[in-house]
Amino acid sequence: MSRSTVADVLADGLRRAGTRRLFAVADGGDGHAVLDAASAAGLAVTFASTEAGACVMAAVTGDLTDSPGAVLIRDLAPDVGPAVAAAVGDRAPMIVLTSGASLALAGCKETLGVEPKTVAHRIAHAARLSMAIPRGPVQLDVAAEIAGRSSLPVATSCRPDSLPYPASESLDRAAEALVGATRPLLLTGLHCRSDDAAQWLRAFAEALPAPVIASPRAKGVIPDPHPLMLGVLGLSGAEERLLSRADVVVAIGLDAPLEPMLATSARVLAFGPAQPADDRGTAVQVVGDVSAVIEELAARLRDKPRADWDVAELDRLRRENAGDAGNGLAARLVRLAREACPAGTIATVDAGARRAAVTGAWHATAPREFLTSSAPEGTGFALPAAIAARLVHPDRRVVCFTDAALMATAQELETAVRLATPVVIVVFEDAAPGAVTRQLERYGVSLSVAENEPTFARALGEALGIAGPSLIVVTSRTPV
Repeated sequence: MSRSTVADVLADGLRRAGTRRLFAVADGGDGHAVLDAASAAGLAVTFASTEAGACVMAAVTGDLTDSPGAVLIRDLAPDVGPAVAAAVGDRAPMIVLTSGASLALAGCKETLGVEPKTVAHRIAHAARLSMAIPRGPVQLDVAAEIAGRSSLPVATSCRPDSLPYPASESLDRAAEALVGATRPLLLTGLHCRSDDAAQWLRAFAEALPAPVIASPRAKGVIPDPHPLMLGVLGLSGAEERLLSRADVVVAIGLDAPLEPMLATSARVLAFGPAQPADDRGTAVQVVGDVSAVIEELAARLRDKPRADWDVAELDRLRRENAGDAGNGLAARLVRLAREACPAGTIATVDAGARRAAVTGAWHATAPREFLTSSAPEGTGFALPAAIAARLVHPDRRVVCFTDAALMATAQELETAVRLATPVVIVVFEDAAPGAVTRQLERYGVSLSVAENEPTFARALGEALGIAGPSLIVVTSRTPV
């Protein structure tokens, strides 16, 4: 019976953690032992065109699958650091395997060296740590000469511990506050994005009833067309008025400090994983899984009087908020794309001048149908994110909205072509007309130019029928 190698143990640990794919960049040399072991363990190995693109794809895969994304980095290129930093900000679970790196990647929750005697414990610890809240990347460094050495696997759990069950005392206090509330307001975050949590949350909002504002990462948890959905945190025109009118604000599954609520005089309740330590304004905090918290509260609120929100006022705020999303060309084209695509379509968007318009105009009807990032403007997220989303969901349409930020990851167009990824990439051209188009033509992707709604609709119809990636460059003399 042959002994396992370090690479075998790493691959097995990833598999037991729920990882199903390993990203890397082909360097034209001999295959790395970890790649061979991953394939042997049943993990799909996908080659990106750049190290940064591979990191984004791994992070998005981890975020969509609730298991650690995995990427093998053999050259710490300058753009790897920003890609890992974005994963930190996005709370994306990811294991970054480096090959004899001399430097630790800034922002990683931990950097661990791997030796034959420690590899089983290291991969288990890394997997659990990456999934522990707050989720984030963990670096494992394994030198190429170590990867092929013999090692013994150890039966160590690679999955994180469950959240504690919500405490009865805090549930009672939260229920007491909600029973006395006449105008509760719900703010939802990324910990609401499981299907189970989204179902409980919708029932909770409808039972109170209470208007909902979602963080950008939680867009779709309550379907955007729902009458109680009042927009996205930081982008909703109704936000300030709702906060001023609410007497209880319930932060559900947020993963960031609660600065938006500092101006409100309402009592603040927080449900979900433990909130950051600087949220000192929270009156009641119920720690636990969002689904369990709401399920336990349901019995305690059975006889609660219905909230006293003015339905007409909420409808007016909702319509005003839809207008605030913008009626410029960009918003109108995004709406056209949403109407033309089937239910379940996933949208990705880069940071930049168009993100607000895309966020407001794209209606998400389920969690994780809208992907954006904390990555700074110009770093490029949307294209590799779209490729990763399609790999995770091969039966769903993906539309990518970007601008000049595309040039930061334009090489991943080669990846999309090689993988025959049927993603539609909408590029809002801010430079001189034709500048972006000329740079993109060399990638051999089907490319159309649109100047208005009719030409965009025609280009989109053609793009949706292509069995690979397609580009639509939106260029106009008027603001888009």
